[in-house]
Amino acid sequence: MSIEKIIFGAGCFWGVESTFCRIDGVRNTTCGYSGGDVAHPTYEMVCKDKTGHAEVVLVEYDTSAVSLDELLDVFWQCHDPTTKDRQGVDIGTQYRSTIYFFTPEQEAAAKLSRSRIQQSGRWQSPVVTEILPVNTFYPAEKYHQRYFEKRGIL
Repeated sequence: MSIEKIIFGAGCFWGVESTFCRIDGVRNTTCGYSGGDVAHPTYEMVCKDKTGHAEVVLVEYDTSAVSLDELLDVFWQCHDPTTKDRQGVDIGTQYRSTIYFFTPEQEAAAKLSRSRIQQSGRWQSPVVTEILPVNTFYPAEKYHQRYFEKRGIL
């Protein structure tokens, strides 16, 4: 068993987390904030769109049970990667489409995957998803973790 991590931003982290936590091979998910320039941001700070952080989900997965390519497929299916700084009614840079990678192999896989989804014709508009190295990850407050599950929504 080999555990790897990758971070996905695809709008409000509650829905993203609920999507990934149900995948066989995903061992853990953590809602949080990444990509900004303010240390130890709070939900209130991020929601005011003043920290530069995106709402993201850290996904820890067993590479012998699920591949990165499978996770990337789920990522592209769970949101609209062509809308800059918004998903549905959620608007602001904190809702941007982004992938934060930990390794050069993840970077290459994510970029190839983005190219494939753009060329697939599924989206008429350009894919605007950022693919960047992880700089920092701050876990969100405890009440955000498994939000839907705690409320019986899943």
